Amino acid sequence: MSIEQAPRRVRVMVAKPGLDGHDRGAKVIARALRDAGMEVVYTGLHQTPDGVAEAAVQEDVDLVGLSVLSGAHNTLFPAVRQALNSRGANDIVLFGGGIIPEDDIPSLLAGGAARIFTPGSRLDEIVEWVRAQAAARG
Repeated sequence: MSIEQAPRRVRVMVAKPGLDGHDRGAKVIARALRDAGMEVVYTGLHQTPDGVAEAAVQEDVDLVGLSVLSGAHNTLFPAVRQALNSRGANDIVLFGGGIIPEDDIPSLLAGGAARIFTPGSRLDEIVEWVRAQAAARG
């Protein structure tokens, strides 16, 4: 008799790297993902890129979502991607959002972010995108 395992739930980390002290949006995203049945780890404010990457590896997450409102996105996204890669976690999908000018998005995508959500993005759109990324990851 074989025992079927329940499908593994999607695990997502929502992180607030840098000195940005505003986390309402991050908490809204975390709640939407949790309400959609995902396991969500929220790191809290003022995280370092290395701290985010270390926590992501320890928590065995599928995706890391960064919320950046401070204007430091051009530094923080690549730093988190590099920190993940240096830990052998190249397969963890990095995405995020916040107050990020449209002109900066192409360089963030080229630097290892899979998707950037800007203000006004719909929660259902974010949830479906996260699900699709997790499914593609296997």
